[in-house]
Amino acid sequence: MNASSLSGPTVDESKVRIDVWSDVICPWCYIGKQRLETALSRHPDADQVRVRWHSFQLDPAHPKGHREPVWEMLARKTGAPPEQVRAMTSQVTELAAAEGLTYALDRAIAVNTVDAHRLNQLAARQGLDGQMHERLLRAHLVEAAVLDDPATLVRLATEVGIDADAAERVLASEEYAAEVTADARAARRLGASGVPFFVLNDRWAISGAQPAEAFASALRTAFAAANG
Repeated sequence: MNASSLSGPTVDESKVRIDVWSDVICPWCYIGKQRLETALSRHPDADQVRVRWHSFQLDPAHPKGHREPVWEMLARKTGAPPEQVRAMTSQVTELAAAEGLTYALDRAIAVNTVDAHRLNQLAARQGLDGQMHERLLRAHLVEAAVLDDPATLVRLATEVGIDADAAERVLASEEYAAEVTADARAARRLGASGVPFFVLNDRWAISGAQPAEAFASALRTAFAAANG
């Protein structure tokens, strides 16, 4: 699929750039990330690929400070009975397991993710957006960490190499909030209605946690165009 041009300058010299929109509490986003990385691990020119992570909140209206077990949130939003919610979470947990991920959705807590995304914006300025996004996904989905807790966020940031004082400064302010909003707006301009959403070299879009072969095919297309 074609995608219209992304805003903002390109500063790297990679042959293929992949822009990814993802929410750090999205179980499908982590599955999609694993499948993309599987495709990259099999590509001979993966060292010429640059992946950039962008903010996208699945539920920006979730009240800040409100913490709710994921099962309860899903039941409330879908109106589904508990047994149906269990079936839904079991299915995604099994798919995650096939990608090497051990989800703990029975213990995960739904929160507003704006602070986590603001932290990831800070990480991006240091070239650590991939590491930070991975750590946030794992913290929520595998470890059932609460991602609106400032102390938890600072700890996770320091684990990937971000200075604790810098992380605390961002979390105590509204820094990078505008960038979080701008990222989501850019995704919608490109036609994204949900995440994960991937765009290769501003031209080819992949929506959802597609199989690794779909990413491999898109990579082949993007490299062929870049080399042509």
